[in-house]
Amino acid sequence: MPLSSKRARIAAVTAAIAVGAGLYTAGAATADRSVPRTDKEIPNLALVQEKIKAYYGDTVDKDGEHWASADSNYAKQVAGIEKRAKAHLRDVLDSPAKGGKKPAIVLDLDDTTLLTYNYELKQGFHFTPESQDAYLKSTDTKPVFGMPKLVNWAQAHGIEVFYVTGRDEHQRDWSVRNLKNVGYKPVADQAHFYLKNKKTPPAYLPCGATCTTTEYKSGTRKHIEDQGYRIVANFGDQWSDLNGGHSGRAFKLPNPMYYLP
Repeated sequence: MPLSSKRARIAAVTAAIAVGAGLYTAGAATADRSVPRTDKEIPNLALVQEKIKAYYGDTVDKDGEHWASADSNYAKQVAGIEKRAKAHLRDVLDSPAKGGKKPAIVLDLDDTTLLTYNYELKQGFHFTPESQDAYLKSTDTKPVFGMPKLVNWAQAHGIEVFYVTGRDEHQRDWSVRNLKNVGYKPVADQAHFYLKNKKTPPAYLPCGATCTTTEYKSGTRKHIEDQGYRIVANFGDQWSDLNGGHSGRAFKLPNPMYYLP
């Protein structure tokens, strides 16, 4: 997710639809931005936030920190997606190799491999680059439930693992630390971990520093393929993580907290 870029915050609308009507079905590529005709078309922000907390199974530790619960509806929904993903990866491994290319998966970071729920609650669902930097520098976010197990299984069975995030390049060390500390075994080195670099964008991105999220992510996936890999699955919590091709099978993880075009 491009957290270091300008975020399009429409959490209230997204959350209300997601909790009440299942935004995360195939084809829900964008959030509804129509202008409300009356106040009755606008969900109450405080009530939406309470629904988000209930969906994540909000728990509070002795230090007053808020965390999602492993028995929440969020965790159950993620578990179903992971089950389907593992079945797909098994099918890939059981099928003949195509073109001699090694199979690979691509994963977004925030709310795909690492869960930002605690950060979002701290900020009142109001992202700023400064608050994100302060949080990531000093705090490890929890992993998305079940994802370390799935990712580690993929690596153990010969599938190459790549991370492609919209976090900024200066956040690399904090992000690598976090992934390692919460149990992700694939090494997030320079060759496998791609972050946005607006100061010196890579030559393989024709859009340079002006890439949209979809252009940046799909262009990076194409670069991975050009190195001899066959992307068989792509994981993200935003449709902009998944669109643009070079994706293999796309797996959309739920995220009612914010929307990124």
